[in-house]
This record gives sequence, C-alpha cells and structure tokens, in this order.
Amino acid sequence: MSGTTTVTVRPRRRTVSGAGAGANRWVVLVVLCVSLLLVALDATVLHVAVPAVTEDLKPGAMELLWIVDVYPLVCASLLILFGTLGDRVGRRRVLLLGYALFGVASAAAAVAPSAAALIGARALLGVGGAMIMPATLSILRQVFPDRRERALAIGIWSAVAAVGAAVGPLLGGFLLEHFWWGSVFLVNIPLMLVSLPVGRLFLPESRGDRDGPWDVAGALMAAAGLFGVVFAVKRLGGGEPAGSALTVVPLVLGALLLVLFVRRQRRRAFPLVDLRMFARPAFSTAVGCIVLAMLALVGLELIAAQYLQLVLGLSPLQTGLRLLPLTLAAMAAGLAGARLLRRFGPRRMVCFGFCLTGAAVLTLTAMGGEDNAGLLLFGFLLLGFGLETTLFGAYESMLSEAPAAQAGGAAAIGETSYQLGAGIGIALLGSVMNAAYAPGLAGVPGVPASASAAAGHSLGEAYAVAGRLGGPAGSALRRAARDSYVHGLHVTLLVSAGLLLLGAVMALRLPRAMHCEDTPVEVPAPREPERSRVSA
Repeated sequence: MSGTTTVTVRPRRRTVSGAGAGANRWVVLVVLCVSLLLVALDATVLHVAVPAVTEDLKPGAMELLWIVDVYPLVCASLLILFGTLGDRVGRRRVLLLGYALFGVASAAAAVAPSAAALIGARALLGVGGAMIMPATLSILRQVFPDRRERALAIGIWSAVAAVGAAVGPLLGGFLLEHFWWGSVFLVNIPLMLVSLPVGRLFLPESRGDRDGPWDVAGALMAAAGLFGVVFAVKRLGGGEPAGSALTVVPLVLGALLLVLFVRRQRRRAFPLVDLRMFARPAFSTAVGCIVLAMLALVGLELIAAQYLQLVLGLSPLQTGLRLLPLTLAAMAAGLAGARLLRRFGPRRMVCFGFCLTGAAVLTLTAMGGEDNAGLLLFGFLLLGFGLETTLFGAYESMLSEAPAAQAGGAAAIGETSYQLGAGIGIALLGSVMNAAYAPGLAGVPGVPASASAAAGHSLGEAYAVAGRLGGPAGSALRRAARDSYVHGLHVTLLVSAGLLLLGAVMALRLPRAMHCEDTPVEVPAPREPERSRVSA
C-alpha cells in the first residue's frame, strides 16, 4: 500500500528513521500503545452500562444494538479511507485530529439526552477511532524492521489491545458505582488531553512515498459496502425478518459495492489496497484468525457482562472485577508472546491459542443460575491467555508477511479485521442469543402474550415487564427469563466454540517456523540514501 516511508521531523524533536533509531523507537511504541488503548477501551467500556442506559433512555431492541455496535462498525468502515488519507497528508496529522474528534464525541455521548443522540455520538467516536487506529501498526512496522524486536513490540501492542477491551468493563463498573452512565465516556477526555501534546512531541510525521492519485471513490465505496453488509447483519441480530426489504436491500447493495471495490482495486495502477497480499496464504490466514478471535472476545464479553449483572445480580464494579483475570492473563500472554513465537512458530502458537480459547468457552458452559466464582476465574484465565496468544501470533505473521513497502495497507487490513470482527461478533452472537432466549418466554402461565413478546427482546426488558406485572405472574416471568437467558448463553458458547475450532484448523496454513533471515527487513530500493529528511 505505502511505499518507502519518508519521515519528516521538526528540529526540536529527535530524529526517528524509518528503520527505527536508538531508544526513541520504544518511546514511539509507548505513544502508539496509548493511542490503541484509547480506541480499544471505548469498544467495551459501555458493556456494563447497558442496563443503566436501558433504564434511563429506554431504547428499543434495535436502538440498543446500535448504541453498542455503531462504534466498532463505523470505525471498521472508515479505516481504509483514513489509513490511506494518512499516507497522503501525514499519519501523525490524522492521528492528532482523531484525538481531538474522539474527545469532542466523548463529551457529546456523556450528556446524550436520548438514544438517537447517543447513537450519533458513538458514530462520531467511530470516526475518531478510524483516524487513530491505522497509524499505530503502520508506524510500528516502520520503526521496528528487525523481526525479533518487532515481535516484542507487537506483543506489547497486542497486550494493550486485549487489556483495553477487558479493562473497559472494570472501569465502567467503577464509574457506575459512583456516577451516572455517561461517565463511562468522560474517561476518554483526560486520555485525549494527555495524548495530544505527547503525540505532537514524540511521534514522527511520516507519509507513504507513493505516486498516483488517492482513490477517494474507492475508499467511499469500501466504507459504504462494509456498512451496508453490517447493517443487514445488525437487523438480523435484532430479530428482524430475513426477508424484510430493510434487511435484504442493504445486504445486496453492500455486497455489490464490495465486489465492485475489489474489481476496481485490481484494475488500478495505484490501488488503495494491494489485494495481491491476500494471495499469500500466511497473510490471508492471519487476517481470518484476527476476525475470528475478536468475534469471540467482544461478543462473549458483552453477553458475560449482562450474565454477571442480570443473572447473578452482581454490581457493575463487581462485574468488572470478575472480568479482571481475563486482563491479567492477556497481559501475561502478550509479554511472553515473542519468546513463544520464536520457540514454537506461528502455526503451533496460533493453533494452540484457538484450542485453549475453545477449551475456556466449553468450560464456561458449566455456568448456571447460581454463582460459581472458581469456575469463572478459571474460565476467564484460559480465555484471556488463549485469545491474546492467538491475536499476537496472527498480527505478527500478518505484518511480517506483508512487504515493508505495503505496511500501510497491511495495517489498514489488520485493523479493519480487528474492528469488523468485534462488531460482527456482537451482532452474530447476539442473534444466536436472541434466537435461543426468546422461545423460552412463550406460554409462561398467567403472563399475557403481549408481555411475553416484550420480555423476549432482552433480559433487562423482561425484568421490567415482570416488575410491572407483579404477583405470581411477574415472579414466573422473571424465573422463566432468567432460565432462558442461561440456556441462550450455553447455546451461544457452543457456537463460539465451533468458530474457535474453525480458527484452529485455519491456523494450520500459517508457516511452521518464524523465519528471521530477513532481518533487517528488506525495503524497496530507495532513490536516494535511506535517511530521514529533517525539514527546517
């Protein structure tokens, strides 16, 4: 995607070359990790606040899905657009603009007076996230050309991604214990206020050294196509009929736009995304593994957070603490990832990660209506370590398989896979959950059909309907809803385990060993000596 990167550094900042010079590359890594934390945190910080948002704003089932899902889906749709824009106007510039937009959108979300306003603010957060995310991997690929060092850097980077996703519920729970639900968004503002000056001070400006026009039409085509497909998936996840025009039309148009986008990129001399990278089995396999891993992580975390609060009756803070072992295990796997990769190779490492995650999911099927803290601790430890092992091996293989000249394209594809997997995971596993949950509420003795239909939308709504009914009918509905949710959770976990098994089989296409003979990584022959140019 991008050619040899030219790094322009202002005189007051220490020069960082495309290959990564001195200790400054580790400072750059810290800044990039903070950027990633900002985006990953917001993907899950709202999860524990869903019951509070439902009680306050009273969104419908479809609105509730949009509140949770619009952020990762907008972000995934726009990553290619902003990733390629960064190659043209400067990745650091787009990154800093993303920080500013993220802060403004967070403030708007915190004070949103309605479900529609909250959806709009979350969409703006997705735009800001799409501006921030592509820069992290593309800059990391440039400043760490040595594969051994890059493996360590990616281990830290991927650990931060998992930590951000897992810490979100804990932080959200803590805030909800002391403040209103809008406070879960205000945490972004201090991070943004720190990231803006630090990023401006330490991050080098870099641009892709490419000729040819920027394919604006192609970028918009990809964004619209992704959004149309995911919109249809979201409607299905909300229980809408598959034959509905509002489901079929976006799905068909979105798929058509994506097909046209692929054909357009193959014909262009200067494509937004060099699709020839997908001809490399290791690259395409790594991308698929990222999608499956994130699908399992984010979808299961949303369902688990609601299970802990609505079935077991834990407070938001207690819910976050129960999910903390997942964070600690992910951190351990990320820090140990580079050594494990050198010893076992990408194939065995990613396959083992999927198998371990599948074992964790099957273990969690033993969850029932009563609290079992030991089981949850063991299951979340396995889940965190397995998923982080998978993500680490997949990201490292993807970046290392892509030529250095196409680091920007590889980064955009990887981040799109990450966000798309997270968004579709919520929609897909949510659809499975709804399909398994709703039938259990039909025909509850003493409960009118209209009340049973309303209770079938979500467990939170079922509790609200049961409270309005009161008496024996309300108690019966509440018990039935609780039992149906646990049944739905078990079905969802089994589906997730099947997807993880598919990922383990897919990982067998990855290289057996970690090849480091290309250290330092070859870069395209430069037109002039490979040095940073310092602008006055």
